[in-house]
Amino acid sequence: MIKELFTCKEVAARYNVSEDTVWRWVRTKKLPAVKIGSRNYRVRLEDLIAFEESQ
Repeated sequence: MIKELFTCKEVAARYNVSEDTVWRWVRTKKLPAVKIGSRNYRVRLEDLIAFEESQ
């Protein structure tokens, strides 16, 4: 089974950056994220692929 949603911590580990960097990408809309609950965000796999292609 392919994982479809990633936490900011998982994204940070994938790109070897800090979680603060991932949050900055989300806040500036460089990396789209889906809000789940009041304070939780997840990044969809297709958004990660698009992000990688734009770099």
